[in-house]
Amino acid sequence: MSLITTFNTNAELLSVLSKASNEDLEPLVGYIAKKLSEDLTCHAAYKQYAPDHQKYYAVIAKEIRNMGGNSFANIWRKEGPNYQEIVYDVAKKLNADVYKADSVIEMEDAILEKLLSEAIGHMSEEEQLALLKEIDHGDVALKGSATTLAIAAFRAGGFKSYQLTLIIANQIARVILGRGLMLGTNAALMRWASILSGPVGWVIGGAWTAVDVAGPAYSVTIPCVIHVAMLRKKQSTIVCSNCNTQLGDEKIKFCPECGTNQQQKSGQ
Repeated sequence: MSLITTFNTNAELLSVLSKASNEDLEPLVGYIAKKLSEDLTCHAAYKQYAPDHQKYYAVIAKEIRNMGGNSFANIWRKEGPNYQEIVYDVAKKLNADVYKADSVIEMEDAILEKLLSEAIGHMSEEEQLALLKEIDHGDVALKGSATTLAIAAFRAGGFKSYQLTLIIANQIARVILGRGLMLGTNAALMRWASILSGPVGWVIGGAWTAVDVAGPAYSVTIPCVIHVAMLRKKQSTIVCSNCNTQLGDEKIKFCPECGTNQQQKSGQ
């Protein structure tokens, strides 16, 4: 019997993890492994395949769900809560504006917007203007406008939305795992990382102070939910046909990294 059949986990979570690379899944394994009550590293699939995490992504999904539920309730229902419930709990813990009827993606975006807004709120005016320049609003100098414009860029989707999400996920990995994610060599991404790393680090540090008081489960579910949200955005971006750089915009003609003509490559 396959692991996917054995563990009937929520589709929104499985659909992302099933398409993730071993490198993408590594931080999730790291977050789970830091909790003393975890079962992942004792599982036969982990012992047999790690670090080839893709071979047991359903086990990772099951463990994330178990972390989001009461242990006695998990025993009674034989699995953790629905992934949507976990994302909702994380959103409420971070004071994001969500409703129980919202979709997983809507809740994920609300969480990311909350963290982004708080990070920008702790930026200096110089940092805000630098960020506005990166999202093509460099001439706007109205104080307090950076949050609105950055959120608008985030909601527009594409590569910039993925960049912002990746930088948040990267900072969380630094705080919890002591190492960041593999950001690659994309020049635009590295510029954004340098602008946002300080404020995002401050916000994440503050969030973790509250998490430590609230209980250990959130120290797993919060980073996992944000990382999964980042992977979902990554998987929805357009990839360069030559160098695999995430482009995120179907209208882009040339890859900013290698210069390949995307329309020519696709036969247009």
